[in-house]
Amino acid sequence: MALLTFASACRKKTPVTAAPPPAHTAAKEVPKPTAPVISEFIVEPGRIEQGQSASLRWQVKDATQIEINQGIGTVTLSGRRQISPRNSTTYTLVAKGPGGSATADTTLNVMLAAAPTPAPTSTTPTVSERLSNEMQDAFFDFDKSNIRPDAQTALSKDAEALKVIMKDFPSTTIIIEGHCDERGSAEYNIGLGDRRASAAKDFLTQLGLSGDRVIKVSYGKERPQCTEPNETCWQKNRRVHIAPGENQKPKATSENQEFAGGLTPPPKTEKTDLRQ
Repeated sequence: MALLTFASACRKKTPVTAAPPPAHTAAKEVPKPTAPVISEFIVEPGRIEQGQSASLRWQVKDATQIEINQGIGTVTLSGRRQISPRNSTTYTLVAKGPGGSATADTTLNVMLAAAPTPAPTSTTPTVSERLSNEMQDAFFDFDKSNIRPDAQTALSKDAEALKVIMKDFPSTTIIIEGHCDERGSAEYNIGLGDRRASAAKDFLTQLGLSGDRVIKVSYGKERPQCTEPNETCWQKNRRVHIAPGENQKPKATSENQEFAGGLTPPPKTEKTDLRQ
């Protein structure tokens, strides 16, 4: 018994080995989505005139939604579009995908079309303008119709200018207006104005003007230049004035019927007691 105990005490103890920990397995990393890339977004040409067109071109990668503003809307990954805005316009492309978004801009400059050069306006003055600028009135003495020296000078200059004007306007006629001051009756002054117009017409035709293109009319005292009751004013009103006749045709009748606008010819009988 004692021997068994000793033998048991002398038996060598076997150490217990702990089980190794389980090997650690690293978790696989999920790759992040690639952000969209706008490799090209351009308009060619970059400058046009109003009414012309340009080409908008784009190229995008890794995007699931692509939009361009200015009314173009959703587009594919790559493409081309003809555009023709009326004014300078900036286009913006927005690309979106699982990896994020990207934006790009491009601008088309539109130049306003040059205004057409207006046709040159005619610088040729009208008959009315020519007469207004080149004619001189001829003045008369009280109750007279003879052409006095200063009136001869004025009418001589008028004749030279009228020859050129009537050559430039071969279909026009001119009117010689006879005027009087306010003194005397309307009937008498119509006759006196007619005699003054006739004297001026005869003077002009003697200087070479065509008589069939010269019409005479008497306004008597109905169209005064001034109305003050003094000699200075009366002298301004005793005159003949040359005006444009344009389409008026002289009538092939007696002189006293050569009136524009259907005026009544003056009476042949003069009432010297009603003088101007």
